[in-house]
Amino acid sequence: MLIEANPILDAMIEHQWIFPAAECVHIASFALAIGPIAVTDFSLLGIGFERKIIPQLVRSMDLWSLSGLTLIFFSGMLLFASDPDHYYLNQAFQIKITCLVLAIIYNYTIHRKVALSNPSPMTGKLVGAVSLLLWVLVPFGGIWISFV
Repeated sequence: MLIEANPILDAMIEHQWIFPAAECVHIASFALAIGPIAVTDFSLLGIGFERKIIPQLVRSMDLWSLSGLTLIFFSGMLLFASDPDHYYLNQAFQIKITCLVLAIIYNYTIHRKVALSNPSPMTGKLVGAVSLLLWVLVPFGGIWISFV
């Protein structure tokens, strides 16, 4: 075991509702974080809001995305602490975390710069598609953790 004395695991065993509650917060937080980003991505792809509204959209939804990412981080740490060996050694978890880190870096660098500017339609579509792909891979990686 990665951590011999694990009070979080002990609490989750004693109170069986903690793990499902943390999982629900984790999943709902993804909707809170990724929802605004997906709206921006679809707009960059030409689906949804007009291109001229995208910069305003990004600025107005930043707090929601950041709040969701913060909740994802803390609820994810709680879930990870419940069985560190299971997660750390799991290939699907490693893919999920890699995609999450890449998606966050991409979102706050390239994606943000393009969304706040007036990109060409092709650039907007490429940036939006890459962003959507990265963010979709994160929850799918989480789903596959149980199967690997």
